[in-house]
Amino acid sequence: MKARAFLYRRPDSIDEALALLADTDGAQVLAGGQSLMPTLNMRLSSPEMLVDINRIEALRGIDDRSDKIRIGALVRHAEVLESKVIAERVPLMAMAIPHVAHMAVRNRGTTCGSLALADPSAEMPAIAVALDAGIVLRKRGAERSVSARTFFQGLYQTARNDDEMIAEVMLPAAQPDEVFGFSELSRRHGDFATVGVAVRARKAPGGLGELNVVFFGSEPTPLLSRSARGLTVDANSSDEALSEIASSIAKDMNPIDSHQGRGETKRRQAAVLLVRTLKDMIVRAAHV
Repeated sequence: MKARAFLYRRPDSIDEALALLADTDGAQVLAGGQSLMPTLNMRLSSPEMLVDINRIEALRGIDDRSDKIRIGALVRHAEVLESKVIAERVPLMAMAIPHVAHMAVRNRGTTCGSLALADPSAEMPAIAVALDAGIVLRKRGAERSVSARTFFQGLYQTARNDDEMIAEVMLPAAQPDEVFGFSELSRRHGDFATVGVAVRARKAPGGLGELNVVFFGSEPTPLLSRSARGLTVDANSSDEALSEIASSIAKDMNPIDSHQGRGETKRRQAAVLLVRTLKDMIVRAAHV
């Protein structure tokens, strides 16, 4: 099947791109196109115009800005994977990025594009929520930053308006006492997650504290656990104690049934992943 006819523009500047978005109903931004192009060919998406932003140099680059790391809208997953800045300053993203799709997709797909699509099984939205990243949206004459924790509003739904584009995402640089963990279950490595967990915590006396636990892949949006917030985990906790903690946290979930499993199965899988992740974090916290 082929896509319906549409207009195509390749602006050279952000202002030109924003003008096209403002003046054309049904215009969509094209960056990596790894999700958009298949939906066009299957006629699940029928934009009036594609605004190809790949000529805009200002949207490239991963920049270390002291306490924040900026990822521009045109940064490919492969660049994130190879970035020393990400490896050293945003270790949670460095843990997750090897799980993102396969190399052919990583070479074109963009991190900001993954945020814009808001696929609930994708890794990058979960990482953004766990880190409380700021997603910078621009439209003609205006700019706003939206917390990732309010950006994702439903299945493939975000706080972005039609005349806005994601210009960059701002991630907090890791602090010396922070510890991170990531794990996911998928049919094959590189496939979308059946269920996954991303954890941010601080080293506390005798264990982990200030837990932030995000489940993904099982619900319409990444889920930041309320029960986990403020919890501490003793480094000497038995396997049974960790299982009780994880099961209690997983009760926050409301997983949906899908072809990959029943909701209750995903909740149990998430609890097991969380136990494994916490045990790994406890070991690494001893060396922070």
